[in-house]
Amino acid sequence: MVDLSLLLWAAIPPLLLLGYYYYRVPFAPPLVKLLMFFIIGVISGILALSLEWIFETVVNSFVDWHQIKRSLPGIALRQLVEVGLIEEGCKLIAVVIPTCYLQRRYRLLQSTVFLLTIAVALGFTAEENWIYLFHDTASIFDRIIGTPVHAMFSAPWGYALGIYICLHTRLNRDRNFIFRAWLNSVICHALVNVLSSAWRYSLPLHFLSYGLFPFLLWMFWRLEQLLRKVEGKPAIILILDRTPQRRYWQRSLVLFALVLGGNAIFGLFLLVKILSPLSPSKLFDRDILWFIFSRFLLNLFFGVFAWGIYRYLRHSARRRYF
Repeated sequence: MVDLSLLLWAAIPPLLLLGYYYYRVPFAPPLVKLLMFFIIGVISGILALSLEWIFETVVNSFVDWHQIKRSLPGIALRQLVEVGLIEEGCKLIAVVIPTCYLQRRYRLLQSTVFLLTIAVALGFTAEENWIYLFHDTASIFDRIIGTPVHAMFSAPWGYALGIYICLHTRLNRDRNFIFRAWLNSVICHALVNVLSSAWRYSLPLHFLSYGLFPFLLWMFWRLEQLLRKVEGKPAIILILDRTPQRRYWQRSLVLFALVLGGNAIFGLFLLVKILSPLSPSKLFDRDILWFIFSRFLLNLFFGVFAWGIYRYLRHSARRRYF
């Protein structure tokens, strides 16, 4: 029997995020259409899971695939040639086929195609959430944190597809742009999964896990930039200087802000993971309260510092731009 509470936890966070983008994007398609694409995304997730099972069954008949994927290089290979390719491929097909049908009947905007891509990605997330929660391989908190990740993966090819569909004259280089954007998504998808697996291994491989949240923060920034473009808004500029030395300095500050901000989020994530097994009464013990307070302040300091660097770069770029 299906556990209704798990089903709700799997579906509600992606639906809420879809609602946020629906109200944010101007000239958004009807909500019913978005929900249809959300359901198509769920179906694409089931298809991807089936194809991954078939892939592993076939490959395992030739090599010991289960043994290979236990090492970090094996995990990287699996994420690149299996998970990234299949999942991003299924999402792309789930957007292209119904979008081509709609394009024959309506004139689609670039923002519409981009939003439909987000809807499919979030439907895929809902299906993945259900699988993880049903098999108890991830907590509800983990899945809520990971809600926007598939949308961040698919943003590049969703943006490229929107440009291609809205063009009056389509050339081969426009199709190549979609392929390059899709390949970028596959690589980012694989890299995130590899970094999220690194914490299981001993040093120095364990340190790779500290690159996960900065990389996710950068992908979120990229999603926001692409969304601003399809909304017709100017991109947020952080690096704007004429001299190479100043540009290198500003790029270094951007990287430093991502490392600080990403690991501040990572620190808060770890804090919640550490405290989640404890009973509520234990949280009020003096030692535990001090631990919570000190860790929270430390990560808050790093987060505020990163935000300060971001505001400084925005102010500097705006001053030079105008």
